[in-house]
Amino acid sequence: MGKNKFNYFKAYEKLTGLAVEEADLLIEAMRTFTDASGYSDTMEQMHEFENKGDDINHDIFTAAAVDFMPPFDREDVVALAQALDNVLDYIDDVLGHMYVYDIRTMPEDALRFSGLIKKSVKALDHMMCEFHNFKKNKKFKQLLVDINSYEEEADSLYQEAMRRLHTEDNDDIMHVLVWSRIYERMEKCCDATEHAADIVSTILLKN
Repeated sequence: MGKNKFNYFKAYEKLTGLAVEEADLLIEAMRTFTDASGYSDTMEQMHEFENKGDDINHDIFTAAAVDFMPPFDREDVVALAQALDNVLDYIDDVLGHMYVYDIRTMPEDALRFSGLIKKSVKALDHMMCEFHNFKKNKKFKQLLVDINSYEEEADSLYQEAMRRLHTEDNDDIMHVLVWSRIYERMEKCCDATEHAADIVSTILLKN
């Protein structure tokens, strides 16, 4: 490797590292919830992670545009960066929605969901830490299986949570409306994680 060669693998690792920090921040914010107006500091921290992610993403795009020999297809290099950046955006979005909708309570289902988001980004991060060695790595298959199963868990949790909202917690229409939208956002986080993992698996197949 030339000494000025851009290290894509390190950049991807940084992105998923930020996603894990975001997931931790989200869990913490939800666990210690008292009122939504208290979220403005947390949101600043969350935006900081997201901005760092944007910078890294920009570096990847810039490098890929001029790189004579990226480690795999240029389109895939960029698609993966974009997919990882989406994970960061969606986690940020969950907190943003809680703040904007001025939530009054913190349902159990929401806490369960945040745990699942954390598990999936952790598995994705693990995957990125091993990615530089992808031609020799046996761990990927298991991590892909894990991420897919978390996404399935998220699907069924989403269904249960939505059903609970509309059957048990339906005396307050605002509560139903607000949490329907937040659960949608939470499910998107797990979808986005799975989408990033799918791109990795496409890259493995091509190489």
